[in-house]
Amino acid sequence: MAAIAADAVARLDDERLDHRFKGLPPDADGTTAGELAAERRSLFTGGFTTPVLTLSAEALDHNLAVMERYAGEHDLAFAPHGKTTMAPQLFARQLERGAWGITAATPAQARVYRAFGVRRIFLANEVVDPAALRWLAGELAADPGFRLVTYVDSLRGVELMDAALTGAGAARPLDVVLELGSDGARTGLRTEAECEAVAAAVAATGTLRLVGVAGYEAEIPDADGAAVRAWLHRLTGLAVALDEAGRFAGLDEIVVSAGGSSWFDAVAEVFAELPQLSAPVLKLLRSGAYVTHDDGQYRTKTPFNRLPEPAGGALRPALHVWTQVVSRPEPGRAYLNAGKRDVSYDLGLPEPQLVRSARDGSVRPAEGLTVLRLADQHAFVEVAPDATPLEVGDWVALGISHPCTVFEKWPMIPVVEGDGTVTSLVRTFF
Repeated sequence: MAAIAADAVARLDDERLDHRFKGLPPDADGTTAGELAAERRSLFTGGFTTPVLTLSAEALDHNLAVMERYAGEHDLAFAPHGKTTMAPQLFARQLERGAWGITAATPAQARVYRAFGVRRIFLANEVVDPAALRWLAGELAADPGFRLVTYVDSLRGVELMDAALTGAGAARPLDVVLELGSDGARTGLRTEAECEAVAAAVAATGTLRLVGVAGYEAEIPDADGAAVRAWLHRLTGLAVALDEAGRFAGLDEIVVSAGGSSWFDAVAEVFAELPQLSAPVLKLLRSGAYVTHDDGQYRTKTPFNRLPEPAGGALRPALHVWTQVVSRPEPGRAYLNAGKRDVSYDLGLPEPQLVRSARDGSVRPAEGLTVLRLADQHAFVEVAPDATPLEVGDWVALGISHPCTVFEKWPMIPVVEGDGTVTSLVRTFF
């Protein structure tokens, strides 16, 4: 059974290009995304306008292979968080590389996934909206092969979910996992006693089925290796206790899930210690940012900084926002034509990395250039006295920090090879 509807993904190449897609060549209006990609234009001389976000073809291939191999070596199933990219073409590639399914944060994201035929969704939030629950019940009833697992973290949540699903005449129970949190963290139950009470409430309904436990370790206050591992041991201990109490009786598999892009090494370590339960355990990792990595937040926090470098190398940054210098009004200052509307800035400012001369096309490292701040459409760049030569018209590649908040700004993203050849276009749905 296909994990995604390949025909729906393929049809994205048939979308006509126009003014909605910033950065693409104006003379490509009216052609399709697939037709433009087939032309294999140069990003720099083929009519693309700045600013433009790009994805590295080589880095994407590499990162997909790295995490496929890592999950396999550590006996982990993998449901990468789709909110990072909201790009069905990238979902398809992740599923082709062995992903169990795709994680969503909201029902709206899950609707996008279903529009492209994703068959397994892990919805990492408690859903209490009656309209969203009616839609989920309808999807489950219409497609016996569709599987969705979502969170529950309160007695009131159970009450609201049960009422909405009962009112919708749900034909199949909704699979839920108890979300374990931590004091001062984000969502999730705080104590094991609360978890047992909610598990009992789920068992008392006819609309919900408890299938495991889950949580997100990166939101633990002052998270470090010791704190993360202690919380993960609580999570696995909760799974063991619930199993011993008969809460998972009759299941074909028990779900235990955690893991963003900062602590998947700790998740792998602690999940490997899980004892045998009454059913096989689906150890589900949910890292999402790995697919593009970055030049800030995750460059600093990736577990590969703590692990031996894997064969073929660790994760590589795949995102650049190419901009142009539009003003050099002072010796120590330059202004680029990309700002808050184009780049992420919530977890660090972009980092100038390359300069491409507008005179001769030569490319050199962006040494001595620092982004000081951003306006809506400008980056304020400090130019050190010994910096890379920089003049109006030059292209500057910015590395970004936090991929999740740059993807949302770009509905169509060129995928480029190392020489700048555009090979495909990735469509996002935010």
